[in-house]
Amino acid sequence: MALENDTRPIDELTFKEASVELEQVVRSLEGGDLELEDALARYARGVELLRSLRERLSKAEQRVQVLLDATDADVAPDTTAAPSTAFIDDKE
Repeated sequence: MALENDTRPIDELTFKEASVELEQVVRSLEGGDLELEDALARYARGVELLRSLRERLSKAEQRVQVLLDATDADVAPDTTAAPSTAFIDDKE
């Protein structure tokens, strides 16, 4: 009972494909119908998929942080704006 992507190298899968395959691996392991050898092979594939997905997420988070830091550095505080008048009491 082979999964649809389990012959493709993990680094060739998109993030979504790897996520879907990991979900399929988990479901097949939870089903309890696999032979021991198949279960071990699926588990090993699942571990590799999970490692790859975590690594990709970490890299994406780092890129987002770099972009946020660059944006923060490029935006100077607006010192020309008038102060807010929301708290001024007109009745005085």
